[in-house]
Amino acid sequence: MAGASGVFGRHVAAELTAAGYRVLGLGRGPGNSVVADLLDRSALVRAVDGMAIDTIVHGATALRRAPMRHADMAATDALRTIGTANLVEAARITGARRMIAESMVFGYGYQDMGDRVLTECDEFGPAGQDRRSQAHVDAMRVKEQLVTGADGIEGIVLRFGLFYGPGGTEAMVDLLNKRRLPAVADRGRVLPWVELGDAARAVALAVEGGRPGQAYNIVDDAPMGFGAHVHAVAAAFGTPRPMTVPAWLTRPMSYAHRMFTTSMRVSNARARAELGWTPRHRDCAAGLAAMCA
Repeated sequence: MAGASGVFGRHVAAELTAAGYRVLGLGRGPGNSVVADLLDRSALVRAVDGMAIDTIVHGATALRRAPMRHADMAATDALRTIGTANLVEAARITGARRMIAESMVFGYGYQDMGDRVLTECDEFGPAGQDRRSQAHVDAMRVKEQLVTGADGIEGIVLRFGLFYGPGGTEAMVDLLNKRRLPAVADRGRVLPWVELGDAARAVALAVEGGRPGQAYNIVDDAPMGFGAHVHAVAAAFGTPRPMTVPAWLTRPMSYAHRMFTTSMRVSNARARAELGWTPRHRDCAAGLAAMCA
């Protein structure tokens, strides 16, 4: 698994191990079973030469903390394009049967999409975004195309909502305790969310389930505005109540502002029907309560 040492990757590795699979981590750090940089094709090919792997999971990002500016996403966009192309080549070398890639619902676009519920049939990676947001959307589209279009490999893409849960929410709790995290006024805007453990279960199910060449939305049943989520975390963990601020105040944080002003509702019906996946936590309130317990 590429990205096994990250927050999401650790959940996935635990879920796959519990399901009886042997997990090999791939990354630049010495703690990985396969040490290589996804952006260095030659080094990656040398690292996997002679290995036989059944399934490759691509969950690699370059994010150490939540991205605030568009520039913070540049390295992750490179992993989505160059890194994915190199990993597909590594998959061929190792004789991989299947490749599962982490994607995101933001590939549908950074904009207010109203009350219409998006499905996997909606356009992914559409044109018409502002220049900086378009770069992220294009990178997500390319990543998906590389995986689902790889000859001889069963490619499956999982489009996740925003992550929260063990390993991810603690950073938000710390900021709230220090009174350093305001809540942006949502004004009716909502975003799809998914608890990290629920997201990892989708990956485990995709190792054998799902249709090759398909994408699946992995989101819970109740979208929630980002500001509302911050308030829900504060209530669940008993932190000081955050101050609510208008979205325009976040404009200096260019990427975060674009995310805060996006609104979308996304269906998980295909994942339920074809992967057999259902969220154990139907909404953020349930997931946060379980985390506190």
